[in-house]
Amino acid sequence: MMPPRFFLSRFLILPPILCFAAACSPPPTPTPFRPPTAIQPTAIPPTPTSTPTPTLPPTLTPDLGPCTNELTFLDDLTVEDGTAFSPDTAIDKQWLVQNDGTCDWDATYKLKWVGGYTLGISEEQPLFPARAGVQVTLRIVFTAPAEPGTYQTIWQAQDPYGNLFGDTVFMEIVVQ
Repeated sequence: MMPPRFFLSRFLILPPILCFAAACSPPPTPTPFRPPTAIQPTAIPPTPTSTPTPTLPPTLTPDLGPCTNELTFLDDLTVEDGTAFSPDTAIDKQWLVQNDGTCDWDATYKLKWVGGYTLGISEEQPLFPARAGVQVTLRIVFTAPAEPGTYQTIWQAQDPYGNLFGDTVFMEIVVQ
C-alpha cells in the first residue's frame, strides 16, 4: 500500500493544474435557437427549348483551281546522242529536268514512251516524285538492240489521268 503522504501530495498538486487549464479556455458560446421562417418561393426562369447557335460568316478561301503540270528538260546527264554501244548492252540514261508546274508529282505520275524504240523496257516507267519547282534526275536503264543500227527512244511525262505534258526527253544511240 502507498504511504499516505504520497497520496496527499498527489491529490493536492493535481487539482490546481486542472483548474488552471479550465480557466484558460473560453466558456462555450451557446447557439441561439432560431425557429424556421416561412420559405418564400423564388421564380425559376423557364428552360429554353432550344439554344440559339451563333452563325459565323463563311470563311473565304481563294480558289486556286486545279494545279498545272509542266516538265522542262534541262540537260542530258549521261549518254550523249550518237554514242556507240555493243549489241545487248545495258544503257544507263539520265536526264535532268525541272517540275515547272504547280502540281507535285507523286507515285501516280509516269514517264510514257511516245516514239522510236522501247529498247527492252515497258512503255510506262515511274516518274520520279518531285514537288513543284524542283529539279530531279529521271533515270531509265535500257538495253541496246541485238542488230546494228541507229535507234532513238522518246518519252514524255503523263499525269494520273493519262494526259501527256511537258518537254519530251529522248536518247539516240548507235549499235555497232
